Amino acid sequence: MVKLSDREWLVLGVLWDTGGAALGELTLALQKDTGWNRNTVLTYLTRMEAKGLVSINKEGYPRLYRAALSREDCQAQARDSFLQQVYRGATGDLVAAFLKEKPISSRERDELRRLLDEMEV
Repeated sequence: MVKLSDREWLVLGVLWDTGGAALGELTLALQKDTGWNRNTVLTYLTRMEAKGLVSINKEGYPRLYRAALSREDCQAQARDSFLQQVYRGATGDLVAAFLKEKPISSRERDELRRLLDEMEV
């Protein structure tokens, strides 16, 4: 399981949204939120490639950087990690905590009921 830092989430977010980008495009996209320059972005990309988070097409110019993992896989790993760490794997406790703190709309409630019925809970 890969645990992503906040900054890695930012980089991957741009890569997921764009489907892949060159260094210059990534730098422009990240600069507003991070203030990073080209060298900083390149350092992150290189480290993230070593961790298996980013793939680099070194064939053409400019090099194209892509996320090596899907957004859905990373989200699933983050959810599972959070659930285990904070709620000791008790999904019901997690859902109850969210529902107590933030009300949901009637449409969301109906959807949740439909999902629970489909799961035969």
